[in-house]
Amino acid sequence: MTKETHHEACVCPVEGIIDVISKKWALLIVNSLGNHGTLRFMEISEDLHGISPKTLSDTLKKLQAEGLVTRESFPCIPPRVEYTLTDDGLEFRKITLPVLKWAARRPSHKDHPRSHQA
Repeated sequence: MTKETHHEACVCPVEGIIDVISKKWALLIVNSLGNHGTLRFMEISEDLHGISPKTLSDTLKKLQAEGLVTRESFPCIPPRVEYTLTDDGLEFRKITLPVLKWAARRPSHKDHPRSHQA
């Protein structure tokens, strides 16, 4: 008789990235940058209707810290800062694009009653 062993994957290294990418705005920022390439702060803000400047700034910082977005500042007046997806950011967008497309095709829960109530 053999004893079956179960191996659990250590998720410790992914906890930080999961915390960042599981946020609504993070996915939308990555998608916006993927759609347009390099964008300035206000261009991202205009593309993502409804995001507050603080939320955008905080989320961009977290995406940078996780290596998904790069921030390049230019020494000019007025100051110019541009954001671009890194190779990891492009790879992340590639794997999440089917989920975003699927979500866009779904009917809104606000518009349709639940199929079954609790």
